[in-house]
Amino acid sequence: MVQIIAGEKGKGKTKILLDKANNDIKTAKGTIVYLDKDNQHMYELSNKIRLINVKDYCIENSAEFIGFICGIISQDHDLEKIYLDSFLKVSYLEASQADGVIEKLDLVSRKFDVDIIVSFSQKSSEVSETIRERVTVAL
Repeated sequence: MVQIIAGEKGKGKTKILLDKANNDIKTAKGTIVYLDKDNQHMYELSNKIRLINVKDYCIENSAEFIGFICGIISQDHDLEKIYLDSFLKVSYLEASQADGVIEKLDLVSRKFDVDIIVSFSQKSSEVSETIRERVTVAL
């Protein structure tokens, strides 16, 4: 299932995402991966969580991003959760284009039983219905 933390830039989405990942690893039976646009939060994450800097992998569009996510899932059969910080930036999307990608991520998530938690830089009151129904935290 895809869960979304929505809010404008600077409202604390990353802090919530980091705290959630660090808490989840304490009880995880499998692995957790944290995807971000850089390595800035490396020392804020538990060393049991794999941080992946998406910018290192030459991704240029949302289709390649979906393929990248599928590749991560296919290589780790113990994967429980994927955290996506700065979702719109790492997936090369504008907020208005996100519905299709979120729906694909949700399909992949359900098929392979991997939770995907996303930070989405937009007010929850301004997101589409597709996004709104997946918002778990609104800032």
